[in-house]
Amino acid sequence: MYDYDLLVVGSANADLVIGVERRPAAGETVLGGDLATHPGGKGANQAVAAARLGARTALLARVGDDAHGGLLLDSQRAAGVDTAGVLAGGAPTGVALITVDPSGDNSIVVSPGANGRLVPEDVRAAGGLLRAARVVSAQLEIPLETVVEVVRNLTPGSRFVLNPSPPRPLPDEVLAACDPLIVNEHEAKVLLGEAAAGGEPADWARLLLARGPRSVVVTLGAAGALVADRDGVASVPSVRVDAVDTTGAGDAFTAALAVRLGAGASLAEAAAYAARVGAAAVTRRGAQESYPTAAEVDAL
Repeated sequence: MYDYDLLVVGSANADLVIGVERRPAAGETVLGGDLATHPGGKGANQAVAAARLGARTALLARVGDDAHGGLLLDSQRAAGVDTAGVLAGGAPTGVALITVDPSGDNSIVVSPGANGRLVPEDVRAAGGLLRAARVVSAQLEIPLETVVEVVRNLTPGSRFVLNPSPPRPLPDEVLAACDPLIVNEHEAKVLLGEAAAGGEPADWARLLLARGPRSVVVTLGAAGALVADRDGVASVPSVRVDAVDTTGAGDAFTAALAVRLGAGASLAEAAAYAARVGAAAVTRRGAQESYPTAAEVDAL
């Protein structure tokens, strides 16, 4: 019996967001709207998204002992996330600088701060959380060696979900644990390198699967997603909505997929549900505050 449907091991950032008419070119200055501060970070986002869907969720992360850290903790607790695994101190809270254009597309620069101090020792100390979780998810806004330690401490029967963002080469033992590895088009191309040249998303999914993951999901934005496992590659359609802000939509997708997989859904079924959650998220501004409840997803 698991105490948590999902344990998220990852980053927690304060998102500093500015709306712009267009993103600046190199050496260019553009004027933007008023600065807004929101709770964010891929790990914290996934935890809130899962909790909003009704999943029993815990977060293992590190924040600074500062105002931004307090903002992040308050947001997690308000969503119903168990924050016993959130550590404080060691560096300022991570910050993401985000510009959003009128189409809803964004550009992001992240200062990791305390996220870079979430170390393998913290994972080993949180063994009780890992043993209590049906599904464990991670991203790469924390040190890669910490993600490796998560994989080494997974309990038999649990499932590991990884979104390798920002992308970098992955050790074989991490790839072998992924079920699934979730990438967008950019991340797939970075992981595959020259092997991605001239290929289509379905080709990327097969190539990534051949590198060791048990399953792969390639998200395609408005075009939906592809899922790949030993049974082959399948397409998952998107849900048509008017996008306002895509910030954090990928995190909502990942969290929803992880939760549905833990509930026993097939990969294709979980991805279809996750696509609906991601679609609902882009119709509102911000990351965590845009995430829907299960009832709102059902109504979409």
